[in-house]
Amino acid sequence: MSQQSLDCQAEGTESGDSLGRIKSLYPPAVANPFTQQTRLSAWRWASTLLLGTVLVPVRVSCIAALAAFFWPVAALSTLGRPAAPEEPATAWRRTLVRLPLRLLLQISFLVAGFLVKVKGKKATRAEAPIFVAAPHSTFFDAVACVVAGLPSVVSASQNARIPVAGKFLLSTQPVLVTREDPDSRKTTRDEILKRVTSKMKWPQILIFPEGVCTNRTCLVTFKLGAFSPGVPVQPVLLRYPNSLDTVTWTWQGFTGFQACMLTLSQPFTRVEVEFLPVYIPNDQEKKDPVLFANAVRVSMANALGLPVTDHTYEDCRLMITAGNLHLPMEAGLVEFTKISQKLKLDWDSVHHHLDEYAAIAVAAKGGKIGIEEFSDYLKLPVSEPLRQLFALFDRNNDGSIDFREYVVGLTVLCSPANTEKILQMSFKLFDLDEDGFITEQELAAILQAAFGVPDLDVSRLFQEIARQNSEYISYKNFKKFALKHPEYAKLFNSYLDLQTAYVYALPQVQV
Repeated sequence: MSQQSLDCQAEGTESGDSLGRIKSLYPPAVANPFTQQTRLSAWRWASTLLLGTVLVPVRVSCIAALAAFFWPVAALSTLGRPAAPEEPATAWRRTLVRLPLRLLLQISFLVAGFLVKVKGKKATRAEAPIFVAAPHSTFFDAVACVVAGLPSVVSASQNARIPVAGKFLLSTQPVLVTREDPDSRKTTRDEILKRVTSKMKWPQILIFPEGVCTNRTCLVTFKLGAFSPGVPVQPVLLRYPNSLDTVTWTWQGFTGFQACMLTLSQPFTRVEVEFLPVYIPNDQEKKDPVLFANAVRVSMANALGLPVTDHTYEDCRLMITAGNLHLPMEAGLVEFTKISQKLKLDWDSVHHHLDEYAAIAVAAKGGKIGIEEFSDYLKLPVSEPLRQLFALFDRNNDGSIDFREYVVGLTVLCSPANTEKILQMSFKLFDLDEDGFITEQELAAILQAAFGVPDLDVSRLFQEIARQNSEYISYKNFKKFALKHPEYAKLFNSYLDLQTAYVYALPQVQV
């Protein structure tokens, strides 16, 4: 894979594909924010191993002993309360969280070798019901929650079931996100809005708006859950001014276990948590979360002395996958997010149109559509942003696209955890004669339209899947083969990943 792709630099291609045609629109290239660049010299490795043999066992033992104290406190604070309560915790529960639990967690960070420096003044709930913390680079960023007084956080619902850590999470009265729920984005936004505008004594909410860990070289695109309510927010900056970076945990680099062990092996780890002045949105920013988020991001970037970039986690993950598989479209995907912001497609209604889109795609029987039909299907006027979106799918630069690719991408967004539904939709859309089977020609249509890899040995792949019956593939065989053969499952899943990024057309509603 080229260094260009690894660095996620948004440059046009020279192959003449549709992405290359809009390269003049790309923002300046920045270094990949999703890689861990730390390299340890031989001397560093030797000293780390020597110190680690002493420090790691001692620190782990001490933290385990402390956990024996704070787990009962966390369990008591959540006793008899549902995971998603309708009312805030009572005074005695809040006291348990605010005093003994917070103290025990502060001691735990100190025992782990963290020297925490706090700057600025923390705002009250009346001044700012939401904290926005950045840059988000590691699980150790939990120190910001401790410093901020254990505010509520937004977390996946399954995290509440983790032993020990789940009780601690529930004690903060989190906003839990159920990823299997297609309406989870809207539900989460509504819950945040309810809490921050309520007269009841809900705790403040702390959100990492980047939504992903970076290496702190820039601030990536902020998701909009913290800004949709239009209430004042307090920016919280995180810095790790250490000569050796062991804490960063990103897409490429240290594993979580390696980062943890390396950090515990250091004599100490410095971290700075700075509370900036409360940012109060103006009338225009209250109505436009994208404008609000960008203004806060620029303010935080200026205070950190860092650049901003329109990259998102999905952009770099897609580009890395595409490059590894030698697929087209390795660059220019950041442009899709910008186009989507201009179009302001409404995610809340998108999944309700999925069956309608699928019916249209099936009726087309693999046929191509032009910009006018694309406009009609999306119920949007033909505009320059829509033309740019269309161009991303127009790989042959012939003024037409395969609408099935867009529909499969929407299926992934609507049901990201439902692999079988995604496979069913893919099979349905590419079963051109609607007989319940895929022929070799139809499989070739899937691969060529979806991947742009006409040199793939389709005949050999078809025989691998069809086995006894060499004339067609049933859905059962298609599903069984895709799920049980990693080398081909990777190909199918990568296609779905590609389409997910293409239809990532809803930045204005992300949490």
